[in-house]
Amino acid sequence: MTKKIKDESTDDHRSITLAEVMTPDMANFAGHIHGGHLMLLLDKAAYACAARYCGHYVVTLSVDHIFFKEPIFVGELVMFYAMVNYVGTSSMEIGIKVIAENLQNGTQRHTNTCYFTMVALDEQGKPIAIPKLELRDDIERYRYKEAELRRELRLEYSKKHQAHKLKQNIQD
Repeated sequence: MTKKIKDESTDDHRSITLAEVMTPDMANFAGHIHGGHLMLLLDKAAYACAARYCGHYVVTLSVDHIFFKEPIFVGELVMFYAMVNYVGTSSMEIGIKVIAENLQNGTQRHTNTCYFTMVALDEQGKPIAIPKLELRDDIERYRYKEAELRRELRLEYSKKHQAHKLKQNIQD
């Protein structure tokens, strides 16, 4: 039997938190958690947040600015705070803040921040329109404006990159 745990009237599905304890199999040769493993977990958090928000299968379109501020160590509890920052027609930006906690002394560190662009797809694998994001407070409006700026920069870079390839006569 399926049972709803959260009240749908108060939960708008725009954010999630995932947590995982870092184990030795996740470490690199320096004994820190491997950046590639962290990227896998970030993608999972972005997927879960985006799919939950829009109610569709989603794919990763791009990843912007994975900032590795501090190493993460074996044995730490790592929390991924993912939130929908921006919604377009079929795409959305998911911002993720990563906090590592030392389970012996309780200290927490903000180790990573990144931004994923996810696209919602229908059953045929085509982009599908998703619900608009209702901005409820000043921090959400700030995140939305920052996400718009990142989107504009991506589009500007893409245009310049394509123009440069054409100028150099390079084809994909």
